[in-house]
Amino acid sequence: MARSSQTQMAVLGALSIEPMTAYALRETIRDVLGHFWSESFGQIYPTLHALEEEGHVRRRGGARARSSEFVITESGTARLIELLSEPARKVPARDGLMLRLFFGRTLGPDRCRDLLQQARAAAEGRLTEYEALLARLEAEEGDTPDWPYIRTTLRAGIHHSRSTIAWADESLAALSALPGGSPSP
Repeated sequence: MARSSQTQMAVLGALSIEPMTAYALRETIRDVLGHFWSESFGQIYPTLHALEEEGHVRRRGGARARSSEFVITESGTARLIELLSEPARKVPARDGLMLRLFFGRTLGPDRCRDLLQQARAAAEGRLTEYEALLARLEAEEGDTPDWPYIRTTLRAGIHHSRSTIAWADESLAALSALPGGSPSP
């Protein structure tokens, strides 16, 4: 699936939950989907306008994107279903932490411990954020038709964060058995 198709999926998916302005759409993609999906702001606006030209969304209200809401149309819902039905696109992994740890002998145990502690702290922060968001949304959204699906993605974030914390703890324990903190030749 091409990047533009995935951007269409993010835009149409957000609008399938509720109509919103282009600015609100951008904020939703950043603040809500941003926990698991990154989208370039430079892609959102052109995609929104292309979807409007194709009849997949329509403008309601003012003539300017900032002052009008965008609403998904029937053809937009059909396009969203088509996009969602395609196999998920696998992106090659590019994890700087894993790359550094893989070559950890050169970096040295002390610096690897620092990296692991940073990863653990970041995962703890995300876990706190996901749990707070889940609690808030359970109170606000618990009865909407989208809620079971939104909850599923938040629970994935919670499980992933807990998994990262457990992995970091295990890895820190393994590094504590290694000699000194200077890199090996």
